Amino acid sequence: MSFNTETQAGVCQQPDAATQAYVFNHTMLRVKDPERSLDFYTRVLGMRLLRRLDFEEGKFSLYFLAMTRGENVPEDVAERQRYTFGRQSVLELTHNWGSESDDSQYHNGNSEPRGFGHICFSVPDVVAACERFESLGVTFVKRLDKGMKNIAFISDPDGYWIEIVQADLNGEMGRQP
Repeated sequence: MSFNTETQAGVCQQPDAATQAYVFNHTMLRVKDPERSLDFYTRVLGMRLLRRLDFEEGKFSLYFLAMTRGENVPEDVAERQRYTFGRQSVLELTHNWGSESDDSQYHNGNSEPRGFGHICFSVPDVVAACERFESLGVTFVKRLDKGMKNIAFISDPDGYWIEIVQADLNGEMGRQP
């Protein structure tokens, strides 16, 4: 028998067939300085910028990034737009114009009141990734030697937390002995 879903109260065991073509496309984070954030997500984490959309009337810009793993990203703008909004695991960075020079800060969800927590990147070698982050001067929220083993947390320029995991090290995490 193939895996369907874990059983928990509230879990629909048979989702509506109409939902099976749905794709979880993106999550959005507000950023104060798009240049700093784009540098972090592209240079430090290896994401590619797929699209930038500017909305003059609302005075904001949207930046859509993803891990493309060498995929051919369409050059044609309309095709790239469809590619961006049809794929999984996209990060949208929203920049409200002028926020880079004011003293406001975005709430990262990890101080009171708590809400949003983090995004996560899986890496092939968590130790090597953390050593690289260290060499790049990335801020650590939690290092590998503290708390939950084999999991680190770093933060981006706006203070959002990013969990760093290695999939093959976490098979027994959360299991009761």
